[in-house]
Amino acid sequence: MAQAGKTVFRKDYTPPSYVIDHTHLHINLHATKTRVKARLDMRRNPDAKPEQTDITLNGAHLNLQSIALNGQPLSKNQYRLEAETLTLLNPPATFTLETEVEINPAANTALEGLYQDSGGMLCTQCEAEGFRRITYFLDRPDVLSRYTVTLEAEKADYPVLLCNGNPIASQDMGSRHQVTWKDPFPKPSYLFALVAGQLDYLEDTFTTLSGRKIMLRLFTETHNMHKTRYAMDALKRAMAWDEKVFGREYDLDIFMIVAVDAFNMGAMENKGLNIFNASAVLASPDTTTDMGFVRIEAIVAHEYFHNWSGNRVTCRSWFELSLKEGFTVFRDQQFTADMHDAAVKRIEDVRMLRAEQFPEDASGMAHPIRPDSYQEINNFYTRTVYEKGAEIIRMQHTLLGAAKFRQATDLYFSRHDGQAVTCEDFVRAMEDASGLDLKQFRNWYSQAGTPVVEGQGSYDPAARTFTLRLKQNCPPSPGQPEKLPFHIPIKMGLVGKSGKDIPLKASDCPAGYDTATQVLHLTKPEQTFVFKEISETPIPSLLRGFSAPVKLKYPYSMRS
Repeated sequence: MAQAGKTVFRKDYTPPSYVIDHTHLHINLHATKTRVKARLDMRRNPDAKPEQTDITLNGAHLNLQSIALNGQPLSKNQYRLEAETLTLLNPPATFTLETEVEINPAANTALEGLYQDSGGMLCTQCEAEGFRRITYFLDRPDVLSRYTVTLEAEKADYPVLLCNGNPIASQDMGSRHQVTWKDPFPKPSYLFALVAGQLDYLEDTFTTLSGRKIMLRLFTETHNMHKTRYAMDALKRAMAWDEKVFGREYDLDIFMIVAVDAFNMGAMENKGLNIFNASAVLASPDTTTDMGFVRIEAIVAHEYFHNWSGNRVTCRSWFELSLKEGFTVFRDQQFTADMHDAAVKRIEDVRMLRAEQFPEDASGMAHPIRPDSYQEINNFYTRTVYEKGAEIIRMQHTLLGAAKFRQATDLYFSRHDGQAVTCEDFVRAMEDASGLDLKQFRNWYSQAGTPVVEGQGSYDPAARTFTLRLKQNCPPSPGQPEKLPFHIPIKMGLVGKSGKDIPLKASDCPAGYDTATQVLHLTKPEQTFVFKEISETPIPSLLRGFSAPVKLKYPYSMRS
């Protein structure tokens, strides 16, 4: 986390000096005195700089009880303990670090890491940098580890003990009990989650395309149990859709949702254990509107879709936040469009984009979907990163077409499974699967602002041609007084006096979809497109489906 007044720059990224292959946690839960024993199997990162000999772990508001390396307690001259860091001095290339810390969830008013909510439940929120409030760790998204976690607590206080992964063992200890969870898939620390408290649950199952039977459980407080069925059914629809449309099958034996009244976020995609505020997932015909049902379905789907777009393939650094969020917003938009009316869904999304993201782009807070610097990463959970990020994914879908886009996402997931990657890696998969050159398209990732596209059209009845002239420009934004041209897909058609599309020759413009709708590649400040064998004066239908997040100006009139 950036210190107050300190700016973090994307260009300064360096790989971690060590990796953590396995993380073993034993967490003895208590409202004010939780004990966390951590055993980290660590080794030097072959990609790290050779001069990185020490290793600094993140840790905030931790009371260190003990520390040992390879089973031997460390002396004071072997480590340096500061307010928010623990530095191991010249450790070996491979070692096991054991620490024990005490934390106070009830006093954790930051609501990051492990905290006690207003109902007495223990819950976590680790994105973006909350795990460091649980134990000393390399709390950064490019450190992926396999976790085995044992939760122990008083049964009367915390009868339900949940964590990421599959439950592999449990033990009754009289008034106490413990449950061990194992997540076989490497994940960054921000996806760690645990929930402990008084909860009931709705249970169901889902059978994947490969025939695996997945246990589904939706946990909530007893008074909310009657509002759980819709979210469970929405989850099953999302799982089936992701298999069909993106080929993404769920990977664990159990998928869990926790929906509680006092969760401090809307929703969080922790691996296999999604946590929601109850308002974002629970529904009743007596109190929920039609739009409320659609919203809940979309939120449940969004967090589930993160299992692949964000969890199995995650971000190298927080500068790449739109890599997971923009892509997953696009996925949940497509899901809702398929479940309901696609045109209505697209109109709703565009209205929100124009009403909320366009003003952000025109303000002093304008920033690219992948910023170059930040002082506080939580400030970048914005409409630009999420909704404009989704539009940039949608443009690639438009440029490639549905079939090639699916090939590209298949390549992206297979190539980078279990890795922390960048937006560049995503675009490269688009290029490699399609053969399309997206070098100029990358300007969408680095430049802020909303481009303006101006059009002029003229018809030549003698030559039977229609000429369309397009210009693009993007106003200055903070730190970017001048902009390079964008690669803008203009999905369009020509409409005749009958109100029907005029058939177009596929050779008229590149990347054609069919004879009625074409995709123009606007890549220069000014370009001219000529359509041949046009038998009447047409009306150009530009930016169909809102194919790019731009402002369009064309001198339309009411005259026929």
